[in-house]
Amino acid sequence: MKWPEKVTIKEVGPRDGLQNEKAYISTEDKIAWINQLSETGLKHIEITSFVHPKWIPALSDADAVACGIRRKPGVTYTALVPNHQGLERALKADIDEAAVFMSASETHNRKNINKTINETFPILQDLVRETVSAGKSSRGYISTVFGCPYEGNVDIEQVIRVSETLFEMGISELSLGDTIGVANPPQVQEVLDVLLKRFPADKLAMHFHDTRGTALANILVSLEMGITIFDSSLGGLGGCPYAPGASGNVATNDLLYMLLGMGTETGVDQHKLFQASQFIQERLGKALPSRTFQVECSQQEGKLGNIV
Repeated sequence: MKWPEKVTIKEVGPRDGLQNEKAYISTEDKIAWINQLSETGLKHIEITSFVHPKWIPALSDADAVACGIRRKPGVTYTALVPNHQGLERALKADIDEAAVFMSASETHNRKNINKTINETFPILQDLVRETVSAGKSSRGYISTVFGCPYEGNVDIEQVIRVSETLFEMGISELSLGDTIGVANPPQVQEVLDVLLKRFPADKLAMHFHDTRGTALANILVSLEMGITIFDSSLGGLGGCPYAPGASGNVATNDLLYMLLGMGTETGVDQHKLFQASQFIQERLGKALPSRTFQVECSQQEGKLGNIV
């Protein structure tokens, strides 16, 4: 099997990773953590979400975080924006990229955004237009592509419809989300078979949650089909407040370990990633889910031989 020579890892830990955590991370620690991530070689970091503090209390300090981080040249700093107020705040904080989001399933969209899919389209269209007019790029997210916690299976025609509409708005890239971690390799192949006939592979990213331990298997199928952009979260943090049972994203540590073993270039420094993982694990006061990170921790403590 010939694997891609290069893969882009997009770190979503500071946003998707922390939004569902019960332990509150201080603004100072968030800034310090993002600054560490900036030094790992990652070129894309999603730093926060400009939602109303009532909805996501863990990210209520979005403005302070975005203004307080040390910007590293060559790194794109992205933030999620749900509405005009959020976009205004994000632009004032000088984010590089605004990410808009919606679901492929009607019920999850209502739970997450409090609007129907058709009601969501014009709002996102205005957000993308304003973002591009401000000289920033706009990224799109589609949740529940592979399954919905309320509706079960999601019709591929609905995924196509939402994808086409978002691209027509002017987004530069679309991230396809397995929000509750139900996807399996044959399903990923089936979905990508359809979407890659309509959209270029370099405009699509995959966003897998590892609820059932299938995220890396799904990434391998995606790689085979030409996808080279993947969202991941340091240590495997994450989850969706509006998707019961959703666990964390695929761990950046585990994804990097697999890609390094395949000889695929990422530009990410494994040791610096480990240090950033140690930092956030200590602040959260609990073990991170990443298997690779926990093995590395054991090696640091001298409990295991060097098996990396």
